[in-house]
Amino acid sequence: MPSQKDRPKKPIEVKEEVPAEGAEAAAGERPKSALDEVMSQAERAYAAYMDAERQVAKAYHENETQVAKAYKRAEAQSSKAYESTAAQALRDRDEAIAKAAKAREDLMQRAEEAYQAAEAAANSAYEATLGEAAKSREENVERAWSVRDETIEQAWQIYSKIAR
Repeated sequence: MPSQKDRPKKPIEVKEEVPAEGAEAAAGERPKSALDEVMSQAERAYAAYMDAERQVAKAYHENETQVAKAYKRAEAQSSKAYESTAAQALRDRDEAIAKAAKAREDLMQRAEEAYQAAEAAANSAYEATLGEAAKSREENVERAWSVRDETIEQAWQIYSKIAR
């Protein structure tokens, strides 16, 4: 069904009766016939119909304009909401990355401290064990020399008894 805009508009035929001045004056006014009266009413009705059709077309056009404006507003609000959400998401992402980097740095610092503490403990244990081993070696060497000295002394005593 064609819209109001697409329908061809019929031209309004308005018949104006132009009274002849001389004939009216001489004969007086003639009474209008019923057909003239109906034709006059039909012309007025058609003119009113055409006026109403123009008003409806104008109302449709205004409605179309308002709908387009509402769409543009909704589109602008949607774009603004998207941009706001995207900006907030970017800020949240940057904050999360910064927190993760800080946590990583803290963990690496603690790991380095733990490594250094373990290294120091291992070095301390090494030095303590090495000290004990050195002390034990010294004691063993001293005992060995002492046993050697006693054995040599006994051997000389035995030799000197034999050699006398």
